[in-house]
Amino acid sequence: MEDGVPGADISAFRECLSLSWKNPYVLRLAFSAGIGGLLFGYDTGVISGALLYIRDEFKAVDRKTWLQEAIVSTAIAGAIIGASVGGWINDRFGRKKGIVVADALFFIGSVIMAAASSPVVLIVGRVFVGIGVGMASMASPLYISEASPTRVRGALVSLNSFLVTGGQFLSYLINLAFTKTPGTWRWMLGVAAVPALIQVLLMFTLPESPRWLYRKVRLSSLMDCHSYVKL
Repeated sequence: MEDGVPGADISAFRECLSLSWKNPYVLRLAFSAGIGGLLFGYDTGVISGALLYIRDEFKAVDRKTWLQEAIVSTAIAGAIIGASVGGWINDRFGRKKGIVVADALFFIGSVIMAAASSPVVLIVGRVFVGIGVGMASMASPLYISEASPTRVRGALVSLNSFLVTGGQFLSYLINLAFTKTPGTWRWMLGVAAVPALIQVLLMFTLPESPRWLYRKVRLSSLMDCHSYVKL
């Protein structure tokens, strides 16, 4: 290219905003799927405040630094597992079901953490939450990109990243709100089950990714043709 990289055009940004506001359904779709990013951000942020109160309740965690490290890091380990299997689940069962499964795991993990009676149970809950976060990080942006109009696809996919940072900010507000509440850290970790449940309900009102449906129909047609040729 002789002229180099073209400069940013403010008119394109305005057109993107205009097209999005004129199609509230598309915005609702993007925000509904983007809750997965919100959960990702919330989980990475909330543990920094909750761990202080976990140490007060479980003296073993206060004495043994490896338990503190395990409580924080097992969610990341779970996310690695979730991201590893998330691609297969998205291709096999669909983006929509992948998001719902991720929410279910996140919900279960949040309940386990809120009711944890020992550090081991808390770590188990962190693993569940991590797997859900890893799956959501694969499914949510993929679903938004495949279900969004071409001209606003980039902007809508970026909502997922926006909600990740929004979830981190929300986690700090939640930590502050429950500082003086009995069962402090249990509320901090357990309240994450609410947006996970909300996303499940919202996803049932949204369609499956058209690209995934097309791919499935195409593969099905190819398999039918192959069976016909063999006959």
